[in-house]
Amino acid sequence: MTTTRIEALDWAMIAGDLDRQGWGVLPKLLAPDQCDAISGLYGDTPAFRSHVVMARHGFGKGEYRYFSYPLPDIVQDLRTGLYAKLAPIANAWHGRMGLDVRFPATHAAFLERCHAAGQRRPTPLLLQYVSGDYNCLHQDLYGEHVFPLQVATLLSEPDAAFEGGAFVLTEQRPRMQSRAAVVPLTKGDAVVFAVNSRPQRGSKGDYRVMMRHGVSELRSGRRHAVGIIFHDAH
Repeated sequence: MTTTRIEALDWAMIAGDLDRQGWGVLPKLLAPDQCDAISGLYGDTPAFRSHVVMARHGFGKGEYRYFSYPLPDIVQDLRTGLYAKLAPIANAWHGRMGLDVRFPATHAAFLERCHAAGQRRPTPLLLQYVSGDYNCLHQDLYGEHVFPLQVATLLSEPDAAFEGGAFVLTEQRPRMQSRAAVVPLTKGDAVVFAVNSRPQRGSKGDYRVMMRHGVSELRSGRRHAVGIIFHDAH
């Protein structure tokens, strides 16, 4: 079911959005029952390898848990299926930015590269926010090998389960002020976005812009999201 939804997306449009603005929406990537199933995993269970309380580290307020291997089937399917669609975009970006690294066609082959370099800890995570929580602008970089795109899927319904808590991105352009974007998402929608830098076309060719992402403060309720990061961590 997840694979069918991934295949049904308009990947030409998504690639165009990524090239134009560094992010794109994947509408209804997950069905409501899939969202509820993933949200229901949250807790101190063997499904997770670690629990992070953001305030203890200055990351914001809220908490998240990193999944352990083996990943839940739906999370594994998302990671594998989305990677296959995003690898050609990632390779095109690296070419435009003058970077030598290229990414293999399958996620399994990319993970072999990560694991050979000591990056063996899984990075998909389940995030939970309640009223007053927020996530500071950041980048998810966990080692030498970084896949330049990642995906976050909203598992809760805005204005029903929670209020506030918007997904936000900032773009730092050379010698210019930063630009912000607020990404509109409903339950089951995902956003794919640049992890670190991305190419931007200018009058004299491509140049790099730096991106960060976060979540604005929740005014009420509870918000869950699942993050799919394609490189593993040291």
